[in-house]
Amino acid sequence: MDTHVVVVNHEEQYSIWPGDRALPAGWSATGYAGDRDGCLAHIEQVWTDMRPKSLRTS
Repeated sequence: MDTHVVVVNHEEQYSIWPGDRALPAGWSATGYAGDRDGCLAHIEQVWTDMRPKSLRTS
């Protein structure tokens, strides 16, 4: 099983990233890790507003 991590950027946009790779610049781990489908399901639960943070708060 390939492990992925859920990552988030400063605009509170979510993605998944392979667990064995260094995180890309500008992204932080959320603390959730699992298989691809589990990570995508987690993102679906927590990312309820797809607009970037800068648009939600302006």
